[in-house]
Amino acid sequence: MLPLPPAEFKGTIGKTFEDSRQDYPQPVAPPAGAPNVVVILIDDLGFGQPGTFGGPVPTPAMDRLAEEGLRYTRMHTTAICSPTRAALLTGRNHHEVGFGTITELSTGFPGYNSLWPRSTASIAEMLKDNGYSTAGFGKWHNTPDWETSPIGPFDHWPTNLGFEYWYGFHGGETSQWEPQLFRGTTPVEPGKRPEDGYNLNVDLADDAIDWINRQQSISPDKPFFVYFATGATHAPLHAPRNWIDRFSGQFDQGWDKVREETLDRQKKLGLVPGNTVLTPRPKEIDSWDTLDADARRLFARHQEVFAGFLAQTDHEVGRLIDAIHALPDSDNTLIFLIAGDNGPSPEGSPTGTLNNIMTQNGIPDTVEGQLPSIDEIGGPEHENHYPVGWAWAGSSPFQWMKRVPSHFGGTRNGMIVSWPANISDNGGIRTQFHHVVDIAPTILAAAGLKEPKVVNGTGQTPIEGVSMNYTFADANAPGTRHTQYFETGGHRAIYHDGWVAASFHGVPWLLTGSVGFDNNPWTLYNIEEDFSQSRDLAAENPEKLEELKKLFDEEAARNQVFPLDDRFAERARNPERPSFIRGKTSFSYSSGTVRIPEGNAPPIYQASHVITAEIEVPEGGAEGVIVAEGGASGGYSLFLEKGVPVYEYNFFGQETYRVAGNEALAPGRHTIVLDYRQSPFEAGKDVTGGPATLSVDGAEVATGDIGKVVPVRFSATEKLDIGTDLGATVSKSYRDRAPFAFTGTIGKVSFDMK
Repeated sequence: MLPLPPAEFKGTIGKTFEDSRQDYPQPVAPPAGAPNVVVILIDDLGFGQPGTFGGPVPTPAMDRLAEEGLRYTRMHTTAICSPTRAALLTGRNHHEVGFGTITELSTGFPGYNSLWPRSTASIAEMLKDNGYSTAGFGKWHNTPDWETSPIGPFDHWPTNLGFEYWYGFHGGETSQWEPQLFRGTTPVEPGKRPEDGYNLNVDLADDAIDWINRQQSISPDKPFFVYFATGATHAPLHAPRNWIDRFSGQFDQGWDKVREETLDRQKKLGLVPGNTVLTPRPKEIDSWDTLDADARRLFARHQEVFAGFLAQTDHEVGRLIDAIHALPDSDNTLIFLIAGDNGPSPEGSPTGTLNNIMTQNGIPDTVEGQLPSIDEIGGPEHENHYPVGWAWAGSSPFQWMKRVPSHFGGTRNGMIVSWPANISDNGGIRTQFHHVVDIAPTILAAAGLKEPKVVNGTGQTPIEGVSMNYTFADANAPGTRHTQYFETGGHRAIYHDGWVAASFHGVPWLLTGSVGFDNNPWTLYNIEEDFSQSRDLAAENPEKLEELKKLFDEEAARNQVFPLDDRFAERARNPERPSFIRGKTSFSYSSGTVRIPEGNAPPIYQASHVITAEIEVPEGGAEGVIVAEGGASGGYSLFLEKGVPVYEYNFFGQETYRVAGNEALAPGRHTIVLDYRQSPFEAGKDVTGGPATLSVDGAEVATGDIGKVVPVRFSATEKLDIGTDLGATVSKSYRDRAPFAFTGTIGKVSFDMK
């Protein structure tokens, strides 16, 4: 039972202090010798991308950690973000924790609602209640989208799920240059701008190192648990120019050749069996040789940027590891480094993109549209992402990639475990089949702690994971994980004692529509003999396939996997999802209200609406943002520019629509109204727009056409702000003055949906 019950009072109570003896309840202490524990999770990194696992990008910090520990070559994730993190932190399967998908796509079923239940306590909670200091850093994608505002509720934030300290960001991604961060539950902005040298990778490493040093200075006898989850290498692929330039010209040979080179290195390093077959390129991905010169030049640059991003991430993670190694008890620190929460991301589409939020809205980019900005890729101007061909190359030697849990390209990720006090096979390789649900029980076993049955008064769902500690001393020990199901987005697979049955469910870069679930084909692999799932044995062994399909259904029913749902963009606009705005058509905000998540902001996407702002201009005039939502990736802003009212709509950085008055507002009170009217949708068009009218004090001052409006979502982490534009600004016109806070007075800003 956690928290542990209070100790019995063993002092003496007399009538006065003179005949009494004190007995303080002592702080909870873990078992003697319990190690410090550090879990490092890199984002969107494929099995064949880091050099430590044979990839084309040198990762010397990972190499050093592997040389003092073990590399696991049959470790598995769930193939997508929030689900992997839920499974990792609880030791339960992702659907059991309500994370069958990412938070933004949640639906109202137990396996998919993104509401982390109290019956599945996190490993941080378990360790905290047993005397550990606990801290989390970086990406947190496990709070419901509608609960991420600065006023909570905070039940599903890290600080209420076992982490005594958290510094990071909510959601699937954020800018490395202009992130929107929280410390605990308090929103904070970076102390400097990107042009002044700010970078999120550096910031997170600095903060984690500072926290560890503080903890060791104040309570050196208390072990700590650190969860360090980088935003890298998830899009946007942002890196300092000096890191990118190191890889100039290194990928001109193209993704087909890089994939072959990767498998060759993997074999030489002993990471894959010598008979491993390179699975063929899917017909949906172009051969490098068929691309024209412009496409090759653009696509090679995208991969150079990714390589610089990964190399810089490795360097910053290395600084954290070096700081841990400098501690007096560093040998008794158990470090897990998981090289990816899923396979490489296909969200950049076949052409790559300057704006991956646009492609996730179902709108493709083009080579021609990107080429003029090729030298800006990786900088703060864009939300760039590489083409799917590089994702395929990064999953070598497997099939597919992120969002495809039917195959190992989506689920197999390299892992390093270091614990000098208890692992002596330095540089060893482990091949037992395991899954991220096995991390939590491994930590409990290492700390000498039992799985709790009750936490904070709530009975606990049993942990599904099994400890991996048996592998530390014996490379040849038989694996103890016999069965594991996989499912997200309709893709399905089941592993059982060396066999895998898999049902692929459509290319992962098509983010609209449904394939359906009638007559989905299944394949069968013997992965003890076929490391890369290259030989489909379904026709040769139909009995085994049917046996495994039945087992999948049993595991799915037991773990809340049903109902299956393969939609993506459509689920982002689920009208049944809880929020502060559900069922409302009118909204009012006071000055200084900031960081309202899109899930709680007025749903103006492709809908007629009116924005009314009541302001007061002081003597001498005013300027600045009155209201803004979104950021450089897309959004809108109503502001005064040298006193003149302006409305700008940013369509994914592709088009900027501007409706502006001609005269500066005189001192005094004014009412500014932006009236947008959505035009009817036209057949064959992905998006449309409509006319906008800007009025001041009842008089029309400007009209204009908003040619295209965002259909689903402006950004992954940018918010709605009143009186300022935090993070990456919507408008380039005031970027150099960000956040361009309003210098007058705002009474209120209201929205009326028409």
